Amino acid sequence: YPLAVGDAALPRLAESLPAHRSLGRAELSTPQAATSRSSPTACGYCWPSTISGGISPCIIIETPHKEATTTDFSRFKKYRFRNLFINPSPLPELSWGNSKDVWFNILKKENKYSHCKHFTSLHSNLQPHMRSILLDWLLEVCEVYTLHRETFYLAQDFFDRFMLTQKNLNKTMLQLIGITTLFIASKLEEIYAPKLQEFAYVTDGACSEDDIIRMELIILKALKWELCPVTIISWLNLYLQVDALKDVPKVLLPQYSQEKFIEIAQLLDLCILDVNSLDFQYRILAAAALCHYTSVHVVTRVSGLEWDSIAECVEWLKPFLKVAKKSPVKLKNFKKIAAEDRHNIQTHTNYLDMLDEVNYEVAVAAPGQLSPVSTGGIITPPKSSEK
Repeated sequence: YPLAVGDAALPRLAESLPAHRSLGRAELSTPQAATSRSSPTACGYCWPSTISGGISPCIIIETPHKEATTTDFSRFKKYRFRNLFINPSPLPELSWGNSKDVWFNILKKENKYSHCKHFTSLHSNLQPHMRSILLDWLLEVCEVYTLHRETFYLAQDFFDRFMLTQKNLNKTMLQLIGITTLFIASKLEEIYAPKLQEFAYVTDGACSEDDIIRMELIILKALKWELCPVTIISWLNLYLQVDALKDVPKVLLPQYSQEKFIEIAQLLDLCILDVNSLDFQYRILAAAALCHYTSVHVVTRVSGLEWDSIAECVEWLKPFLKVAKKSPVKLKNFKKIAAEDRHNIQTHTNYLDMLDEVNYEVAVAAPGQLSPVSTGGIITPPKSSEK
């Protein structure tokens, strides 16, 4: 770009500038020079006032004012961040990656995908038992189409997180939302997912194919396309694998007992129907369920969680465990499913009846409630015909 002044004006401009003077060694060593370097400074004009136009340059000059030291932090905003480093990595050394980085990323994802049981407060027309009925129906659909357990738990996570993003949904929408979340999950997890018309068919005409397609887009946008949570069943799979691991190169191949896996999985299937399960993180739920079938030492070793972290959840699971043990589960065989993968196929049983029994156990054990045993001492009045 050309200069704003002509060549003839350059000598006059140079004459008007103050002569440049360099500091000598003696001046640099004086206390005044040292003070000028360390003192707070302000900007001042040094160009002669005869020069007009343009932007005046500035130099740094000393100022007597000092910035006050902050002692009152009450006006500052407070933020609380989760510490992801408090749980040491239980993973062994991996040949394909850094185990600490893998563990850190898993924990970060767990904290990213949050859920809460209070989503029912956002929907005045919904009751917690409606969620239980819907999830029980999805479990049954998964068994009919031999879908994997991971598919069901993905659908459950999508449903619970989606409901947190909405307000005042009508109960007539629940089946459409539920079957759509299962449709999305099956496309993510299954190699041969059922066709769209099959998902519409199982609703018995309540949901059309177009309804499912439209709801799919609504759910995906509401979830911001965040579709990769670490599910409860994934945590259980990880814990059992770390516990049974003997050969590090085969860390990706299941080495645990299939019978133990489905036994704990049944407990998780039952407890996830209760909306209060959303009070706990998925890794806490899986660790607490594992604790009932192993020991605190094993859980601490495979999860990095201390007893204080899982104690509340372990106590909450007790009535579920009591009911689940009354109906022991057996390993099933499925057509076209390899023997080493059959434990991963979702099964269904009379979970709603079992949940009713759990609620009864909770009511009996609640403080101030009369148990059936204690009512035996109360005298029952005779029938009117016997008076």
